Amino acid sequence: MDYLYLFIGFVILLYSGDLLVKGGVALSSHFKVSTLVVGVTVVSFGTSAPELFVSLDAALHGSPDIAIGNVIGSNIANIALVLGFTAVLMPLPVRSNSIKFDWPFMMGASILFYIFILNQQLEYYEGIIFVILLIVFMVWTIWKSRKDSRGLSSEFKTAKHSIFAAIFLIIASSVGLYFGANILVGSAKNIALDFGVSERVVGLTLVAFGTSVPELATSAVAAYKKEMDISIGNIIGSNIFNIFGVLGVTSIIKNVFVSQPIISFDVLIMLGVSFLLFLLILPLHKGKLHRWKGFLLLAVYLIYVYLVFTK
Repeated sequence: MDYLYLFIGFVILLYSGDLLVKGGVALSSHFKVSTLVVGVTVVSFGTSAPELFVSLDAALHGSPDIAIGNVIGSNIANIALVLGFTAVLMPLPVRSNSIKFDWPFMMGASILFYIFILNQQLEYYEGIIFVILLIVFMVWTIWKSRKDSRGLSSEFKTAKHSIFAAIFLIIASSVGLYFGANILVGSAKNIALDFGVSERVVGLTLVAFGTSVPELATSAVAAYKKEMDISIGNIIGSNIFNIFGVLGVTSIIKNVFVSQPIISFDVLIMLGVSFLLFLLILPLHKGKLHRWKGFLLLAVYLIYVYLVFTK
C-alpha cells in the first residue's frame, strides 16, 4: 500500500502545482506585480507548506534530525534537483533582480542559519529573528516590484481569473500540496525505515525529496507554461521561506537540537550548492540556466545523496 500511496501523492502534487501556477499568475496581473515576485512570495509560501508541517510535527514528536534535515535536504534538492531538472526540460532565463537581491538574501539566510546552529541548537529567540527577517524580505520584495512597475502596466498580462478565483486557486492548491506531500512523505518514510536507515538520512533524502516535490511540480509546470520567473523565483523564495519561515516558526514553538554530522557536512553542502547556483546564473545581464548547467546540478545532487547514504 505504501507504494500505491507514493503514486497517489505524486499525482496530487502535480495537479496542485498546476493550480498554484494559474492562481499565482492571475494574482500578479491583478496586483500589478511581476510573476517573479509572486513566485518568490505567494507561490513559494504554498510550496513550502509541506516543509513547515513536516518539521513542526517532527520537532514536537522528538525527531530533530528529520525536522532540521527536512529543511537542509529540501534546500539542496530545490536547487540541485528541482532547478536542475527544470533547466534540462527547458533552459531558464534569469532576471538581474534574482542575482542582485533574491540570491544574496537566500545566501545570507543560509549563512545566518549556519552561525545560529554552531552551538548545536536552534532556540526560540533565533526563530523570532528568522520570522522578522522573512517579513522584511516579503514586504521589501512586493514594495520594490510595485515601485518599479509604475507606468508599465501594459507589460502585465490580462488576468484569466478574478481576484477571488485566483485566491481560491492558491488556497486550494496549497491544501492539495500539503495533503499530497503528507501522503508521499508518510509512505516514503515507511519504505525507508523498513530498510533500517537513520532518521538523519530519511530527513535529508526521502522526506526532503517528498517535501520538495511541490517545488518540482510547480517549477516544471511553470517552465512548460513559459512562466520562467515563477520557476526561478519559486526556488529562491522557497529556500528563504524554509529557513526563515519553517525553522523560524518551528524553533519558536520548540527549541530544535542539531546533530554534529548535519553541522559539519550537510549545512556546508547546502552553502556550497547555493554558491554554485550564483556561478551558474551569471552573467549579471541576460544570464541563463542552460541545459548543461541543469545536468551539472543533477549530478551534484546524485553525488550528495550517495555521500549521505555512505558517509
